Amino acid sequence: MKKKTTADIIENNKISDGIYSLRLKTELSNGILPGQFIGVYTENSSRILPRPISICEADEDKKELRVVYRVSGKGTGDIAAMKAGDKVHILGILGNGYDLECLKDKKNIVIMAGGIGIPPMLGLAKEIAKEFGGDNDKQISAVLGYRNSDTFLMKEFEKYCKVYVATDDGSLGYSGNVIDAMREHKLTPDIIFACGPLPMLRGVKSCAQVADIPAYISLEERMACGVGACLGCVCKTVKKDAHSNVNNARICTDGPVFLAAEVDI
Repeated sequence: MKKKTTADIIENNKISDGIYSLRLKTELSNGILPGQFIGVYTENSSRILPRPISICEADEDKKELRVVYRVSGKGTGDIAAMKAGDKVHILGILGNGYDLECLKDKKNIVIMAGGIGIPPMLGLAKEIAKEFGGDNDKQISAVLGYRNSDTFLMKEFEKYCKVYVATDDGSLGYSGNVIDAMREHKLTPDIIFACGPLPMLRGVKSCAQVADIPAYISLEERMACGVGACLGCVCKTVKKDAHSNVNNARICTDGPVFLAAEVDI
């Protein structure tokens, strides 16, 4: 059940250009699926709505959540100014997540992530490794896309899977996008999990259709309420919604994770 609560800030550190890692002590650390998110409130009364930020990692034993976010406006700028020891109001846990049940008959698992879509996929890589890391029949790979060599979280991914990197400017790894990098390294996935910019997700959907494999994608979209009330983050779907009888879904509640074949992007 989602709720608004107060969390203690353990750390809020800059880890790359404009990228921050926020670690929270909170009771909302149990039963989280990779891909879910929280809403983070600022203390500025002119900004009523919380900023939606994907969960990077969760530790039930320590009652900790970690989110990694990019400063992209005044709201996230306010969050970046918060310090260890401060308290912050959060709303969670929001959205759906990646379900690992679909991996039981899959051998080659490829995670694809770009930009600020990378943080939630670290939690996914960690959960997949925990569930299937001892299975020698399964190969887990992550293809990460960055603007340049100023990376973040890459070393942490290497704890859980084989990592391949693509950069827009060619300063590190493959010069180009994550899909071309996957082909360059001759990865042949049985299933793809992806999060990143919409053009990347369109490419992932197309690639999965050609290969006739499932792809689960997390849509990045501007959100307002985060609870499905405002309809500000609607995406088109292939099938009509049974309740509204229209080809729409709310990313914040029906997603953000969808089977790529079921959304019109």
